[in-house]
Amino acid sequence: MIEFDPANFGPQVAALLGDGTRLMPLVSPRSGDPEAARILRGESVSNLPQTTLAGLWIYSGSFEEAHSIAQDIHSPDGSYWHGILHRMEPDAWNAGYWFRRVGTHPIFPKVRAAAKNLGYDWDPLRFIDDCDKAPADDLLLRQVQLAEWQILFDYCFHSK
Repeated sequence: MIEFDPANFGPQVAALLGDGTRLMPLVSPRSGDPEAARILRGESVSNLPQTTLAGLWIYSGSFEEAHSIAQDIHSPDGSYWHGILHRMEPDAWNAGYWFRRVGTHPIFPKVRAAAKNLGYDWDPLRFIDDCDKAPADDLLLRQVQLAEWQILFDYCFHSK
């Protein structure tokens, strides 16, 4: 896996992420952790960039809240989060639309390398198809998804 330390994002974010290695489901549960939602609606994280908040809502399993934020971020980062959400919906066509809007994102090489270390040949559009066809508990794809989330979250947090 990649090096990912939630402590690098401050105590409020670290409290939300735990050790940051929990695998998310390939299909969004739609309703997330109520304690995470309470924190994400509070003042302690209100200064975070919207791209970072979208990622935290996704990690907490709250599809609607994440979608509400991501759809209003008009940048490759926002399109990336939006694409992840629709991949997890699952709506492969819509996910592909958003990933095509991303273009070539600066984190793609890191995601590709992390996926390769896990034994997966990553391409954003092929990953959508693979997730769409796989059982929801596919361990390898969930590991790749977590690495992708960690890399994008780190990039968005440090791009503020």
